[in-house]
Amino acid sequence: MENPRVVSLGGGHGLSATLTALRGVTSEITAVVTVADNGGSSGRLRNEFGSLPPGDLRMALAALCSDDEWGRGWAQVMQYRFHGDGELSGHSLGNLLLIALWDMDGDTVRGIRQVGNLLGIIGEVLPMSLDPLDIEGTFNTSYGRKIVRGQVEVATTKGRIESLRLIPESPRTTPQVLDALRRAEWITIGPGSWFSSVMPHLLLPELSQAVVASPAKRVMVLNLPEPDSVDEFAGSSASDHLEFVLHHLPELRIDYAIVDPSVTGGSLKLKGLVEGLGGELVESPLSESPGSYHHDVGKLRALFTHIMR
Repeated sequence: MENPRVVSLGGGHGLSATLTALRGVTSEITAVVTVADNGGSSGRLRNEFGSLPPGDLRMALAALCSDDEWGRGWAQVMQYRFHGDGELSGHSLGNLLLIALWDMDGDTVRGIRQVGNLLGIIGEVLPMSLDPLDIEGTFNTSYGRKIVRGQVEVATTKGRIESLRLIPESPRTTPQVLDALRRAEWITIGPGSWFSSVMPHLLLPELSQAVVASPAKRVMVLNLPEPDSVDEFAGSSASDHLEFVLHHLPELRIDYAIVDPSVTGGSLKLKGLVEGLGGELVESPLSESPGSYHHDVGKLRALFTHIMR
């Protein structure tokens, strides 16, 4: 299949890696980005302006910038982060540009498209929802049951997660996202911070049902094992992550689950879960280097090419 229409769900560095890999496979990419970030520059701007958090959107735009001097140069500018002790410290220029465009006319999608045109991006970047979201997670910890609210809090809480929900529970799904899913030939889910960047897409009712109903084939990219210091993967396995998805969206079906052999360790459980969904488990070395928990973009691109074409 040449130049397939692909919709990628995720956020942060995981989505950025997927998009960078996919741009070598197709130019028909729609990035659907989580909007629950409440930390750092994004959290500060979200609180001040009542806007969507811009950081993950900025990263997706930079990942899809045109591969020429203009695009690469503007991508660097977008990612530039101010230093010092003043009020601008910690903000990236791309975040401020998105906030300025949204503040000018209130049209979130148009503002993102304006930045996309400036960067000459391949494809399109869309927020999963037009409303800023919060994530609430319930954990079993060594101190008992604990409920936390916020993407940062969910990502850093120590313990075993029981459940996850969005606040508000039924926010507005971006209409262009639903259109893209109806036209998609492939959907990718993950990798990324599983509970705070990947799962929100599957918790948004209208979006999750559109994923289920889409005629597209679905590819789930499972995380590499992370050290305890990162923690969101620590204490849970790829099987746990997949079971958590199915607990919240039991009707989901996937065609391929991509995983590094270091994750499975010969696990028959994971293989059985994937096959039970009608899918195929594809094991392939994907890490940047031994022990790394970041996906190698070149290896991911080769695998996407093999599967999609």
